[in-house]
This record gives sequence, structure tokens and C-alpha cells, in this order.
Amino acid sequence: MFALLLALSACAKTPEPERAFRNTAVPIYSSAVLDAASLAGRWQQVGTFAAEAGGCRGGMVSFGPSGAQGLPVEADLCLDGQRARYRGNARLVAPGRLQLEAAEGALAEPWWVLWADADSRTLVIGTPSGRMGFVLERGGVTSPDRLKAAREILDWNGYSLAGLQMF
Repeated sequence: MFALLLALSACAKTPEPERAFRNTAVPIYSSAVLDAASLAGRWQQVGTFAAEAGGCRGGMVSFGPSGAQGLPVEADLCLDGQRARYRGNARLVAPGRLQLEAAEGALAEPWWVLWADADSRTLVIGTPSGRMGFVLERGGVTSPDRLKAAREILDWNGYSLAGLQMF
């Protein structure tokens, strides 16, 4: 009987840990000076983290004006090679930190705005778990200097740039 139990336990699958693209031992920081009103509008996804090349292409995020129900959000993103969609409201839970209401999967994690350039053209979003991170751009074209800054911010927050894919 013991041999049978040992054989069955050897066959049992251990669930794989969720993939993380950042070293969670490294502190992560959100933008304390972010003005939620500066998020309003449509943003093109120009970068994401993925374990393998390919998968899906960049998507978009639209933020509406903040109101009594929160901040309206519509997202169609490529995260780790898979499409992730959301339509609903987000709450600003702390400076530079959004929580999408009733979101699922990776999108259910708090979105930390790691960096926004001074003119609100480039936005870098990550999560403390490192399960996702992405770069958004108004107009879809990132200048070399803003791309360099986005990469530096991600690196400084513990992300492994080896997994960063630009679209």
C-alpha cells in the first residue's frame, strides 16, 4: 500500500508558479506625483514582457475622466504573449496605483505607474509581483530618449529587460 501511495504522489503534478518578470526582492516604486487626469485618453501598447518571442501584438488602454464611479478603463493588452481584455472602472488606491474592479487574471493585480514622462506621452506600468509590465505611448511611437528612460525605470524596479519585447 505504501508503495502505491508513493507512486501516486510521484505522478501528482505540482502547479507551476506564476511567471514573474521582476526580482520581487527589489523594491518597486510608483509615481507619487501622478495626476490621474493626465491619464485620460487612448494609449498604444508599445512594449510588454513575455517569456517567448511572438504571441500577440501590442494593444491599447483608454482611460476616461475620473468620476464618482472611479476611472473608466478599457484595455486590450498583450501580456506574456496572450490577449488580456478589460472594460470597467479603476480606483486610485494610492498615488500612482490603480486597482481595476472585478478584473481577472494578471489584470486583477494592482497597476503601479512606475513612470510617466513630464508631457504624459509615455507611461510605464508594472506590478509588485512582476507578473506583468508594459509600456504605453500616446500616438504609438516612442522616442529613443523616452524608450531609454522606460527601460531604465523598469530595470531600476527589478524587471529583467531580457523579457521586454517592443512592438
